[in-house]
Amino acid sequence: MANNHNYKNGGLKTKSISSSSSSSSYSGYKSKPSVTSGLRRNSTGSGGNSAGGHQKDTPGVSGRVRVAVRLRPRNSEELSTDADFADCVELQPELKRLKLRRNNWDSDTFEFDEVLTEFASQKRVYEVVAKPVVESVLDGYNGTVMAYGQTGTGKTYTLGRLGDEDTSARGIMVRAMEDIFAEISPETDSISVSYLQLYIETIQDLLDPTNDNLSITEDPKSGDISLPGASLIEVRDQPSFVELLRLGEAHRFAANTKLNTESSRSHAILMVHVKKSVKERDGAAISGENGSKSHTSRTMKPPVVRKGKLIVVDLAGSERIDKSGSEGHTLEEAKSINLSLSALGKCINALAENSSHVPVRDSKLTRLLRDSFGGTARTSLVITIGPSPRHRGETSSTIMFGQRAMKVENMLKIKEEFDYKSLARKLDVQVESLIAEHERQQKAYQDEVEKIGSEAKKQISEAEKRYADMLEKERLKYQRDCMESIKKLEAQLAVNQEKQGDGRVKVGFKDESLHKKPNGEAQGVAGSAELIEVKKLLQNEMLLRKAADEEIGSLRNQVAQWKRSEAVGSAENLKLRKMLEDEIRQREKLEEEISMLQSQLLQISFDADETRKQLENGHSIDMTGEMGSLVSPVRQQQMKYSGEQEKGSVAKLFEQVGLQKILSLLEAEDPDVRIHAVKVIANLAAEATNQEKIVEAGGLTSLLALLTSSEDENIHRVAAGAIANLAMNETNQELIMAQGGISLLAMTAENADDPQTLRMVAGAVANLCGNDKLQVMLRTEGGIKALLGMVRCRHPDVLAQVARGIANFAKCESRASTQGIKSGKSHLIEDGALPWIVKNANNEASPIRRHIELALCHMAQHEVNAKDMISGGALWELVRISRDCSRDDIRMLARRTLSSSPTFQVELKRLRLN
Repeated sequence: MANNHNYKNGGLKTKSISSSSSSSSYSGYKSKPSVTSGLRRNSTGSGGNSAGGHQKDTPGVSGRVRVAVRLRPRNSEELSTDADFADCVELQPELKRLKLRRNNWDSDTFEFDEVLTEFASQKRVYEVVAKPVVESVLDGYNGTVMAYGQTGTGKTYTLGRLGDEDTSARGIMVRAMEDIFAEISPETDSISVSYLQLYIETIQDLLDPTNDNLSITEDPKSGDISLPGASLIEVRDQPSFVELLRLGEAHRFAANTKLNTESSRSHAILMVHVKKSVKERDGAAISGENGSKSHTSRTMKPPVVRKGKLIVVDLAGSERIDKSGSEGHTLEEAKSINLSLSALGKCINALAENSSHVPVRDSKLTRLLRDSFGGTARTSLVITIGPSPRHRGETSSTIMFGQRAMKVENMLKIKEEFDYKSLARKLDVQVESLIAEHERQQKAYQDEVEKIGSEAKKQISEAEKRYADMLEKERLKYQRDCMESIKKLEAQLAVNQEKQGDGRVKVGFKDESLHKKPNGEAQGVAGSAELIEVKKLLQNEMLLRKAADEEIGSLRNQVAQWKRSEAVGSAENLKLRKMLEDEIRQREKLEEEISMLQSQLLQISFDADETRKQLENGHSIDMTGEMGSLVSPVRQQQMKYSGEQEKGSVAKLFEQVGLQKILSLLEAEDPDVRIHAVKVIANLAAEATNQEKIVEAGGLTSLLALLTSSEDENIHRVAAGAIANLAMNETNQELIMAQGGISLLAMTAENADDPQTLRMVAGAVANLCGNDKLQVMLRTEGGIKALLGMVRCRHPDVLAQVARGIANFAKCESRASTQGIKSGKSHLIEDGALPWIVKNANNEASPIRRHIELALCHMAQHEVNAKDMISGGALWELVRISRDCSRDDIRMLARRTLSSSPTFQVELKRLRLN
């Protein structure tokens, strides 16, 4: 190894990488080729399956490689050596275009998906380049983010910056993992990471340096590329991942060259494998009236797991040997880097030209990136360039590489599979729970039956005992009464016998027998009455016994009725469960419809953006929007329209979704839906025919409300652009002022840092400055101060809008003074705008200079401003304008102004300039 090699970010660190548990260590398990299905999603992003769980491949979604270009600011060496030379590139970010200068008078123009200036933040770069790819990976697609460019242009800074000291400087790798961790559930999902480097055609494991010669294997069926020997470490949180990245960077090769003090000598490849479970929709358990869970649906589907793989590739920088000064082992490294990059360029050329042969096997780099170019992954490429004219050749080569890459089409395919093991575990738990619940209910039922039976037996025995006691009491009573009656009769008989004599015994006996016969009959009658009474008592007892039997039968009927009630309750529970399942299905259907509407809105927003950009450029465009995994393509075939047809498609946006629905989505909770709705309104507001409808539907009020209710600067930028479009109409200008629009715009400008947001706000204020009726109100509510406050940005586009606003205000003010409506000095002079106007009167940017020159001429037309303009140095600029201005009308206006002002004439004579 050459002596000038070093390890990035310090030496090897061996501390634990997991901040949550000791189980996450460096000794990860080996990766295996994953078996994924080719299931297509519907427009809402959900996977599909057929009966029995069988899966089959379906065609993917066409997706072009998206390319963004990022300009690195000049470094200290270039600031000193190239100070007298202009940059070799000129960026036009609002047109997504850059110009590469051939010489001082000629240049080539190139268009990209995004053009990022040297002022673009790391957050902006991530959102434009990598965030759509990360969202696709979470939806089950493969994704690739790659940086390409000359050495020293900021590839590693863009991708691998850790941001330990400054969190705003975090690169794409760190920010991507933050978004992934925010969207997954640690209980059901998993993330595994591999970190590799390709060094002199040898694949090495940065997480385990002992694996220094990994082999590439290809699945013969699916064509997937894998590295069986690479470490695949599961991470649970962001600190663990950052520690892994720091470990890998410490093992990466770097060297000191003339072009870069810490030049990467290998291609770094980060692979992130994401397994995410799709939310379960069927088989949800419901609760009965007693609070216990009922049986789950027998038609439960197995849970679906989506597998996405994110590859972030930090390519080593291309370099020329004579410029980098490489020699010895560093020279061999440079040759290997250039050969692998050359092989990658050949593959992209073949794909761009639809060649029948693509030489992917010429290099290990092209084999690893086989899925990224012409495969099934969503790919985003950022090319980094420098401004120095000394490296124009390398910059041109990088730009042409990006142009060819934009022609490559990938066929995106979602990867889903059924998680049968998880379903089996879940069903086992549910079966055990149901068995335990059934046993509990069965035991409770048996206990209840036994309790009711014992109570019935107890009541029967008590009734029998009570009736037996009553019967015994009655029998004893009647027996006692009968004995008493017999004793009375015997006593009566004895008394009667004593009354008769002994001599008359026989006669008396005969007579007694004759006279006793009626008494015997009376006694028989009395005995019969007693027997009848006894019979009645016995009948009553029998009736009571019968009533007791009936009561026992009633209790038995009640027990049977309770059993029937339990059966009816079970049937009612089943009915309620079925009703709940129907409600769940209805809710899912409504959610799908809402998702479909959101998808349509996203598609319309994308089409409207493309239409507006192409209408401004005057070119025909492809109206088929490719929204990747967020929205399914609305149109399956690409069609080209003329400029008139594109205007018609924008006008039909009201019919496709409806203005009220679009305006209602401005208040949606999803920030992506909200910002796309604002974009649709902004594009529609660019057409004069749509502005009246938008204002009548309350669109202006909603846009102004977004400036206060939302904290998202992207929404502020697009909403200000829509207000600027509406402010081109004089009637709308008065409505904006009446609703406090200038105060809201001033507040937005004060809190904004993004140049594009400030450009939109300044454009809206500039349009309002052109209304004669709003001059006083505009100044009173802080419009001029807000306009002057935005010059702090120093971005040429913002300064151009500020200059236009000042010119409009000066023109209206001059007209008001001529008509006698206004008197006194110019409000621009009173608000302190004159020093900035004088300073930028000869600005290099022609839009700024032209508006400032016009503003000076209008201010100078009124004598009351002459002394302040002379003391502020404006007279010299007026003289220059009258002599050197490229526009004839402004030059003639300056001459007339100087010749018509006595104060200016006196000063010119004193200075001997007339």
